[in-house]
Amino acid sequence: MACFDAVLFDVDGTLIHSSPGILATMEYTFRTVGIDPAGIDLTRYLGPPLRRSFAEHMRREEDVERMVRIYRDRYHEVGQHLCQVFPGVPEMLQRLKSAGVKLYTATSKPTSVVTPILHEQGLAHYFTFIGGASEDKSVDTKTAVMRTVLVRPELQGARVLMVGDRADDMHGAADCGVPAAAVLYGYGSREELLPFEPCFAAQTCEQLADFILGQGAND
Repeated sequence: MACFDAVLFDVDGTLIHSSPGILATMEYTFRTVGIDPAGIDLTRYLGPPLRRSFAEHMRREEDVERMVRIYRDRYHEVGQHLCQVFPGVPEMLQRLKSAGVKLYTATSKPTSVVTPILHEQGLAHYFTFIGGASEDKSVDTKTAVMRTVLVRPELQGARVLMVGDRADDMHGAADCGVPAAAVLYGYGSREELLPFEPCFAAQTCEQLADFILGQGAND
C-alpha cells in the first residue's frame, strides 16, 4: 500500500538530466550580455529560478529581464533538445501511476517550457498536472510553484510528498508543510540536502519508488 496519495516532482536533476542544455544556454546568455562566464560556477544555477541567478550579476531589473529573455529564446531553440531522462525514471513513474499514486510536477521552469520537454522525453502522459513557474515574476519560486499545485481540489486532505534534488525543493516543501524526499543522483550533494532532514534520500529511482510504495527502507 502506497505511503502517499500524490507526489510532486521537481524536473531538472530529478526526472531529466538537463544540465548540458542549461549550462550551454547559461554560457551563451552571459557572453551575449558581455560577461565572461569562465570564472563563474554555472553549476550553481542548476535548479534555482533564472531571475535570482541573473540578479547576482545585474543590478537593474531591466537587465535581469533581458538576460531571462535571451536565455529562454536560446533554450527554446537549442538547449531543451539536449535533455535526456535519468535511468529508471519511466519505470518509476509507471510503477507509481499503476499503484494509483497521482503524479504532478513542481518545477522552476515555466509551464510553457517544461511541457514540450516532457512530451519530447515521453513523460508527459504520466502526470495528472504539469506544475511550473509563470513567464513573469508572479510564480517564480519553488514555494510559489508548489502552492499552485497544492490548491488543486483533488489534493485537499491528500498525503503529498515533494521530491527534488536541490535545496530549493527542500525549502519549498518546508514552506508548504509537506514532507520531502531527496534524490542523490541529481545535481545536489548530500551536504546540500541532508541538513534539511528529508524523509528519504534515494540513490536510485527504484529506491525512491520502493519508499513511496512502502516497499523499502532508507539508505
